[in-house]
Amino acid sequence: LVLDAARGMKVDHVPVWVMRQAGRYLPEYHEVRNKAGDFFTMCETPSMAAEVTLQPIDRFPLDASIIFSDILVIPKVLGLDVEMVPGKGPSFPSPLQDPSELHRLKDPSTICIKEELHYTLEAIRLVRNQLQGRVPLIGFCGAPWTLMAYMIEGEGSKTFSKAKGWLYKYPKESHQLLQIITDVIVLFLIEQAKMGAQLLKVFDSWAGILTPDAYKEFCFPYCQAIERRVKEALASEPNFDFVPPMILFAKGAHFSMELILKETTYEVIGLDWETDVQNVKDICKRLGRRVCLQGNLDSCILYGDKDTIRSHTKKMIEDFYDSDGTISHIANLGHGVYPTHNPEHVGWFIDAVHEFSKPLYS
Repeated sequence: LVLDAARGMKVDHVPVWVMRQAGRYLPEYHEVRNKAGDFFTMCETPSMAAEVTLQPIDRFPLDASIIFSDILVIPKVLGLDVEMVPGKGPSFPSPLQDPSELHRLKDPSTICIKEELHYTLEAIRLVRNQLQGRVPLIGFCGAPWTLMAYMIEGEGSKTFSKAKGWLYKYPKESHQLLQIITDVIVLFLIEQAKMGAQLLKVFDSWAGILTPDAYKEFCFPYCQAIERRVKEALASEPNFDFVPPMILFAKGAHFSMELILKETTYEVIGLDWETDVQNVKDICKRLGRRVCLQGNLDSCILYGDKDTIRSHTKKMIEDFYDSDGTISHIANLGHGVYPTHNPEHVGWFIDAVHEFSKPLYS
């Protein structure tokens, strides 16, 4: 169902999955996390990553799974140390200080993704085997600018002033770094597809902190190149006849939605809750762009009671519905589930998507 919606085919109801659906809001997740001892051990142990990936599929009537991993495995592969600090989030003990430190990064041409990220690829294989076709599996990576931001800032930030400062102090070297990251991302997404990922998602979590001009120069061209290079490589791969649909989620970059829709062919465009859905639909109509839009319920609505969640979900379904059938919809949150969400409330959201979309789509 998700694959049909992604490719703009007719569906009898809206499919739904949830960002961070395998995560800290689930008690069963903490059982595995405690066994692992730390976050990255869990990511790097295929059996654990597979188990956590499947937990929400076993609990809820979701329409897609997404491999349990982290966008920061790419900086790790490039040679930077990354830690997940409880209560703080990702932390780089020794981030990039200035362009003189770019030599610390590995040359992408020397990186063997099958070896360096074997754990994620093996987890994909395990999950596909265990899913037995119940739902499709999404593979993913972080976008170049988002990864660059962490590699320079060293941690999450409200301003990312160090990383953004690079763009203006060292524009040439910023492009050099973004290209290095892009080259590794392309290799990783290709291998995820070859191992069995049926959709591929690019998370650009910090796209929205850039100006429209900076987004156009330092962010967009690399996301555009990722789509082109991955699809071209997979299309020419011997004995590989399925090129997965691709999802771009440029969080906060609603100011560049027309650019994204006009200059890429990503089958699915993720929308956050700050985005005016009707405005995006209007752009699609003006451009004649067939697309699947994904999103975009505010995660905080899941703190509401059942009636509140159902009424907001119903409105979301109606807002995304396109009577012409040229814009399809995959329901999701506008970002991820929070650790303090009640799993029962997540279930109410999922059920409401199916219930309220069936009369519109059938």
